[in-house]
Amino acid sequence: MPRRLPPKGDFQPDLFAASFADIPIRDQRDTMERPFFSLSKKPRITPIAYHVGDVWVEVSPNPQFGMATIWDADILLWASTQITEALDRGLPANRTLKFHPHNLLKSIRRDIGGDHYVRLRAALERLTHTAVRTNIRANGKKKFASFHWLESWTEVTDETTGETQGMTITIPDWLFQGIVMKGGVLTIHEDYFLLTGGIERWLYRVARKHAGHQEIGWQFTMRQLYEKSGSTARFSDFAIDVRKLVELNQLPEYSLYLHRNEQEEEVINFLRRSQLGVDDPNYQFERNPKRRLTPAAV
Repeated sequence: MPRRLPPKGDFQPDLFAASFADIPIRDQRDTMERPFFSLSKKPRITPIAYHVGDVWVEVSPNPQFGMATIWDADILLWASTQITEALDRGLPANRTLKFHPHNLLKSIRRDIGGDHYVRLRAALERLTHTAVRTNIRANGKKKFASFHWLESWTEVTDETTGETQGMTITIPDWLFQGIVMKGGVLTIHEDYFLLTGGIERWLYRVARKHAGHQEIGWQFTMRQLYEKSGSTARFSDFAIDVRKLVELNQLPEYSLYLHRNEQEEEVINFLRRSQLGVDDPNYQFERNPKRRLTPAAV
């Protein structure tokens, strides 16, 4: 699936806004590889039940709003980035964040306009009403956490014009603690926001979580990826989609390779492009991990 083009004005930061043009984007690592979100833009009402070893995740959609999608999770990436940046600057961090939707949409590289404000509100509703239960971070104890992706959200509008003056979101304590704990977040490439497909977005997060900067990358069988994804598609259809993405090979930072192991299972390899041979057409220079590259430097 081709990557969409950046929206108009994407690289011009707003005054007095914490612009992602100046700070690295962060993702909470516990949410990156397991099936916490729907990978389809079609409303999902089928729950997710993931149980592998001692780890389990259960996600329940709301009958009215459906399940939060991996595109809705961009809002949580924005929150993770703002909280981490505040801590890096020695400022207090809070689970409640205030913002103007214009600034948030620009930060996650979305277009600005009335329809996009409507979609933002719908995403906030899905995040607020999607219920999650998991024992991740239980540390060997028989306990679990139960929460919604957002505890609440508010919007203040002008009584005369009806225009939005500001919004707030409050993230759950489980997510907040995962962000502020040591090693709780990983930086991700800003072009992640330009990926249009749910599976390719999820594959990038899996690659970033596991392959990281490892010289030999990481690999999963097709079946393992399918079980981790929480996809409602048939395994055969999921495999077809992944093969297409391997052929396109357009994930930021990581190159994809497909082969069969001794058991004749399909295996997908994730390897960082900067660790390929310089004569490889998929090779890319290692990028600055601290700051986003400008258009002229890409």
